[in-house]
Amino acid sequence: MERYKHPLGKQLIYDSYELLLDSWGTKYEERDVDTAYGLTHVITAGDPQSPPLLLFHGTADNSAMMWIYNVKVLSEKFYIIAVDAIGGSGKSEPNTHYYKSFNQVTWIDDLLSNLQIHAVNICGVSYGAYLAYHYTMKRPMNVDKAVCLAGRIPSSQFEVITKMMAAFFPEALFPSERNCKKLLRKLSGINFSTFEDNDVLMKHWYYLLKHFNNKSMMQHKIEINADTELSVLKDKAVFLIGQYDRLTNYPKAIKRLEDNKLNYKIINNAGHAINHEQADVINNEIIEFLA
Repeated sequence: MERYKHPLGKQLIYDSYELLLDSWGTKYEERDVDTAYGLTHVITAGDPQSPPLLLFHGTADNSAMMWIYNVKVLSEKFYIIAVDAIGGSGKSEPNTHYYKSFNQVTWIDDLLSNLQIHAVNICGVSYGAYLAYHYTMKRPMNVDKAVCLAGRIPSSQFEVITKMMAAFFPEALFPSERNCKKLLRKLSGINFSTFEDNDVLMKHWYYLLKHFNNKSMMQHKIEINADTELSVLKDKAVFLIGQYDRLTNYPKAIKRLEDNKLNYKIINNAGHAINHEQADVINNEIIEFLA
């Protein structure tokens, strides 16, 4: 399956990806890590002797855009490993095995093994938040702590699908620059300008919506967990949720966290792009929790 709808679209995405990295404001290195499902592209920053922090972006975006306002500060405390999801719109290159039998836990196992990391902190946004808590539940001995930004623990696949459709459609079906702006404001809180006023960021997101084939990410399934499986998250995870995030801040999602006595905090004036809209607050929350 082709990840991009047209070679020109892929080039536009890759060129603007590099522009975003140039605006991170800190030194970084890029490398490809071999896994059972293909080459996974990672971007590292900070001192390799600092505690490692694995970063996972959301569906259909990538590390360059997701962590643009976070890496400079976080890399002063942690060794950052920002991962482009295999099958996603970054620089990771999936193989045929990915499309046949992808398993997120095996993939992350491979990443950590080949990076020679035995214990790690994880932070993820949206679908990346799912990866953070999912891997923590499946491999608790490998994870010190997990920060789940704009994340929730759904009770059914119906809940996942209906919330996604309500949030992203119809704008995502018609990816014009105007609809990109409408979708951003729909997903965000009052500080949408931190995203909207960054021309490189907005252009890159428009390219992703227009040129990336979202079907390539369909191997990334979301598992529905019973309450009995969630206890391991009590001491290891925190959920940071935007006040205006229609994908995660709704009564059923909050009740599930409260019923299972999981740590969460509502971040004022933030929406789904929580770490863009409230970067300083989120950076401080991550550092404080992981410390």
